[in-house]
Amino acid sequence: MIYVNLTLVFTAYASPGPLSYGVFFVTVLTYLATVFVNVILMLIIYSDTSLHKPMYIFLFNLSISGLIGSSTVLPNIMNYLLDEMKHILYSNCLLQVFFVMFYGGCVYGIITVMAYDRYVSICKPLQYHIIMTPTKVRMLLAVVYIFSICFLAVQVHLTSSVPLCRYTVNKLYCDNLAVVSLACLKSALVDLYGLVGVIIFVVCPLSLVIMSYVRILFVSLKASANAKRKALKTCAPHLITFINFSSASLFSVIYNRLNNYLPKELNVFMSVHFILIPPLLHPLIYGMRTETIRKSFRNILQKRVFAFEFHLKPEHKIV
Repeated sequence: MIYVNLTLVFTAYASPGPLSYGVFFVTVLTYLATVFVNVILMLIIYSDTSLHKPMYIFLFNLSISGLIGSSTVLPNIMNYLLDEMKHILYSNCLLQVFFVMFYGGCVYGIITVMAYDRYVSICKPLQYHIIMTPTKVRMLLAVVYIFSICFLAVQVHLTSSVPLCRYTVNKLYCDNLAVVSLACLKSALVDLYGLVGVIIFVVCPLSLVIMSYVRILFVSLKASANAKRKALKTCAPHLITFINFSSASLFSVIYNRLNNYLPKELNVFMSVHFILIPPLLHPLIYGMRTETIRKSFRNILQKRVFAFEFHLKPEHKIV
């Protein structure tokens, strides 16, 4: 049962002051940079037909997930940093819970299918175009999105059905564990469903990614030095992204377990690291480490600049 008019209060924020204004400024810059780099990457992939391949299509969707995560949390944080009232409607809190989990689930899902794409590319190069067809790419993405929506909708419904006895959230935003901790009694069903969710959205993707790279490693060891360099160059951005997001997830888990024993400043950073850092770094990692994207960006930039300069040149009349 959702309490329509119930309001929760965030207690992790300080009153507006110099520190809040400084954090607000950093958050604004980070959010704008996140939106900028993700939109630029998406425009590059969309406008360059040579990038309409499975790996870049997955990367395009990874940027979408990053924008969802950032836009779900950071604008609200910026608002609360400047506002005396740190209230949120319970229904809006649950909505935030859903989108935060959706962001995390989709990122792990997309990283997993990207690992599968790299595995097929390196371990079965002659069959790559037969296996990774446009239909299969769409199917993999549909599974990630549709399954995440259905599973997490049930999760939020179960969370909303638990009666609350406390109404203060000691975090900067709503997540499922924070809301469940407000319940009068623990629900075995909610805990079990949450555990299944962790296995599906975290443990299974981690296992599949590790298995893919183990197979890639075995194949690469038998290949020539040039093939090894090519495999490393191809996999490096994805591997860095995988480690980055897994580290952020680990920080989030540690925060959820130890937030009462950590300094306040460290609490604040660890609580938002999961949302703040990966969406900003993922497009930068691929932009810097992937030669094809860098080349496409330079070509697009040169075309735009050349066209701009061409239009600025004065027309010479023939006398």
